[in-house]
Amino acid sequence: MGIGDHLRAWPVVRQLRGKDHLGLGEAARSQRSATLAPRIEEADRVVGSICPFCAVGCAQRIYVKDEQVQHIEGDPDSPISRGRLCPRGSSTKDLVAGPGREYKVRYRPPGSAQWQDLDLDTAMEMIADRVIATREATWQDLDAEGRKVNRTLGFGSLGGAALDNEENYLIKKLFTALGAIQIENQARI
Repeated sequence: MGIGDHLRAWPVVRQLRGKDHLGLGEAARSQRSATLAPRIEEADRVVGSICPFCAVGCAQRIYVKDEQVQHIEGDPDSPISRGRLCPRGSSTKDLVAGPGREYKVRYRPPGSAQWQDLDLDTAMEMIADRVIATREATWQDLDAEGRKVNRTLGFGSLGGAALDNEENYLIKKLFTALGAIQIENQARI
């Protein structure tokens, strides 16, 4: 391939010499781009869903092949998001199938430098035992002025955008029922 061939292959030269002066059609095409296909073309099915990250409720199209998520994009038929997703919503696939996703309960005992795997029942029992012990140790029936408060200041909750609305709602109800008053969410901060 000579210098002239390289120049003809350059999109700007094709744009200036050809009929596509705005570079919106033939001038922008290359041999490589002619062989490309959409990544969603091979999907077995498309599943409609809602982004799990915040309360906006942006609709998503989830492209599935062989029961594996291939791609997630905004649904243009949604009156809420009109096919757009924020950066967090665009990362939904990583939430489902990202290489950093943990599929086991990991626990690092106090003072240890090593993580160990726990079964879910053991981890849930450990959490429940610690919540109950902290609640009992820090429970206040009355405040310093003798007013009935029925609360604990021993723990609180900070919800996040990685949880969906339903999870955050249930966490709020749980911590309120446990007597916690320090309940916040990242979306409000």
